[in-house]
Amino acid sequence: MKAVKARLTNAFDIGARLNVADNSGAKIAEILAVKLGKAVKRKRQGSGVGSVVSVTIKQGNQSVKKKVMLAVIIRQKKAFRRKDGTRIKFEDNACVILKSEEGDPKGTIIKGPVAREILERFPKVGKISSIVV
Repeated sequence: MKAVKARLTNAFDIGARLNVADNSGAKIAEILAVKLGKAVKRKRQGSGVGSVVSVTIKQGNQSVKKKVMLAVIIRQKKAFRRKDGTRIKFEDNACVILKSEEGDPKGTIIKGPVAREILERFPKVGKISSIVV
Protein backbone atom coordinates (compact mmCIF):
# COMPACT_ATOMS: atom_id res chain seq x y z
CA MET A 1 0.00 0.00 0.00
CA LYS A 2 1.39 3.39 -1.00
CA ALA A 3 1.92 6.26 1.40
CA VAL A 4 -0.40 9.25 1.19
CA LYS A 5 1.04 12.65 0.29
CA ALA A 6 -1.04 14.60 2.81
CA ARG A 7 -1.20 15.33 6.53
CA LEU A 8 -4.20 13.23 7.41
CA THR A 9 -5.91 13.88 10.71
CA ASN A 10 -7.30 10.91 12.56
CA ALA A 11 -10.94 11.91 12.72
CA PHE A 12 -12.48 8.58 13.76
CA ASP A 13 -12.15 6.45 16.86
CA ILE A 14 -13.39 2.93 17.44
CA GLY A 15 -17.19 2.97 17.58
CA ALA A 16 -17.68 5.79 15.05
CA ARG A 17 -20.53 5.33 12.57
CA LEU A 18 -20.05 6.00 8.85
CA ASN A 19 -22.35 6.14 5.84
CA VAL A 20 -21.66 3.48 3.22
CA ALA A 21 -21.28 5.19 -0.17
CA ASP A 22 -21.49 2.20 -2.50
CA ASN A 23 -24.24 -0.15 -3.70
CA SER A 24 -23.16 -3.19 -1.68
CA GLY A 25 -26.43 -3.23 0.30
CA ALA A 26 -25.10 -1.67 3.50
CA LYS A 27 -26.26 1.76 4.69
CA ILE A 28 -24.50 2.49 8.02
CA ALA A 29 -21.29 0.88 9.33
CA GLU A 30 -19.59 1.06 12.74
CA ILE A 31 -15.79 0.93 13.12
CA LEU A 32 -14.51 -2.06 15.11
CA ALA A 33 -10.75 -1.91 14.50
CA VAL A 34 -8.14 -0.16 12.37
CA LYS A 35 -6.12 -2.38 10.06
CA LEU A 36 -2.60 -1.75 8.70
CA GLY A 37 -1.89 1.10 11.12
CA LYS A 38 0.70 1.96 13.74
CA ALA A 39 -0.24 2.82 17.31
CA VAL A 40 1.40 3.78 20.58
CA LYS A 41 1.09 1.20 23.34
CA ARG A 42 -2.12 1.52 25.41
CA LYS A 43 -3.64 4.11 23.08
CA ARG A 44 -6.54 3.63 20.70
CA GLN A 45 -5.71 3.71 17.02
CA GLY A 46 -7.35 6.56 15.12
CA SER A 47 -8.34 6.48 11.47
CA GLY A 48 -8.94 8.98 8.69
CA VAL A 49 -9.25 9.21 4.91
CA GLY A 50 -7.50 6.27 3.26
CA SER A 51 -7.47 4.04 6.34
CA VAL A 52 -8.52 0.41 6.07
CA VAL A 53 -10.89 -0.40 8.92
CA SER A 54 -12.86 -3.42 10.07
CA VAL A 55 -16.55 -2.52 10.32
CA THR A 56 -19.82 -4.13 11.29
CA ILE A 57 -22.94 -3.28 9.31
CA LYS A 58 -25.65 -1.67 11.47
CA GLN A 59 -28.27 -0.87 8.80
CA GLY A 60 -28.84 -2.34 5.36
CA ASN A 61 -30.03 -5.48 3.59
CA GLN A 62 -30.51 -8.64 5.63
CA SER A 63 -27.73 -10.36 3.66
CA VAL A 64 -25.05 -7.97 4.97
CA LYS A 65 -26.51 -6.83 8.28
CA LYS A 66 -24.54 -7.77 11.46
CA LYS A 67 -21.55 -8.99 9.42
CA VAL A 68 -17.93 -7.94 9.93
CA MET A 69 -16.28 -6.59 6.75
CA LEU A 70 -13.32 -4.51 5.63
CA ALA A 71 -13.86 -0.94 4.49
CA VAL A 72 -11.83 2.06 3.37
CA ILE A 73 -12.73 5.59 4.49
CA ILE A 74 -13.28 7.92 1.49
CA ARG A 75 -14.71 11.10 3.11
CA GLN A 76 -14.47 12.85 6.47
CA LYS A 77 -15.96 16.03 7.92
CA LYS A 78 -12.78 16.94 9.79
CA ALA A 79 -10.47 19.02 7.59
CA PHE A 80 -7.12 17.57 6.50
CA ARG A 81 -4.18 19.35 4.87
CA ARG A 82 -2.71 18.50 1.48
CA LYS A 83 0.93 18.94 0.52
CA ASP A 84 0.20 22.18 -1.42
CA GLY A 85 -1.35 23.76 1.70
CA THR A 86 -5.04 23.46 0.84
CA ARG A 87 -7.43 22.08 3.42
CA ILE A 88 -10.14 19.63 2.35
CA LYS A 89 -13.29 18.66 4.23
CA PHE A 90 -16.48 16.96 3.13
CA GLU A 91 -20.15 17.17 4.00
CA ASP A 92 -20.36 13.71 5.60
CA ASN A 93 -18.30 10.74 6.79
CA ALA A 94 -18.38 7.82 4.37
CA CYS A 95 -16.69 4.52 3.58
CA VAL A 96 -16.66 1.85 0.85
CA ILE A 97 -16.94 -1.88 1.62
CA LEU A 98 -14.02 -4.01 0.34
CA LYS A 99 -13.89 -7.67 -0.73
CA SER A 100 -10.23 -8.16 0.23
CA GLU A 101 -7.28 -6.27 1.73
CA GLU A 102 -5.91 -5.62 -1.77
CA GLY A 103 -8.60 -2.97 -2.29
CA ASP A 104 -11.22 -4.67 -4.44
CA PRO A 105 -14.54 -2.87 -3.81
CA LYS A 106 -17.65 -4.98 -3.22
CA GLY A 107 -20.01 -2.53 -4.97
CA THR A 108 -19.94 -1.27 -8.54
CA ILE A 109 -20.86 2.41 -8.05
CA ILE A 110 -19.75 5.01 -5.49
CA LYS A 111 -22.23 7.76 -4.66
CA GLY A 112 -20.73 11.19 -4.00
CA PRO A 113 -17.18 12.55 -4.17
CA VAL A 114 -14.00 10.66 -3.27
CA ALA A 115 -10.76 12.20 -1.93
CA ARG A 116 -7.79 12.19 -4.31
CA GLU A 117 -5.69 10.41 -1.67
CA ILE A 118 -7.83 7.30 -2.18
CA LEU A 119 -6.79 7.06 -5.85
CA GLU A 120 -3.12 6.82 -4.88
CA ARG A 121 -3.68 3.93 -2.46
CA PHE A 122 -6.66 2.12 -3.99
CA PRO A 123 -6.83 2.53 -7.79
CA LYS A 124 -9.69 0.02 -8.12
CA VAL A 125 -11.87 2.17 -5.85
CA GLY A 126 -10.95 5.19 -7.97
CA LYS A 127 -12.13 3.45 -11.16
CA ILE A 128 -15.73 3.14 -9.95
CA SER A 129 -15.94 6.64 -8.44
CA SER A 130 -17.77 9.35 -10.32
CA ILE A 131 -16.30 12.49 -8.71
CA VAL A 132 -12.74 12.95 -7.42
CA VAL A 133 -11.90 15.99 -5.28
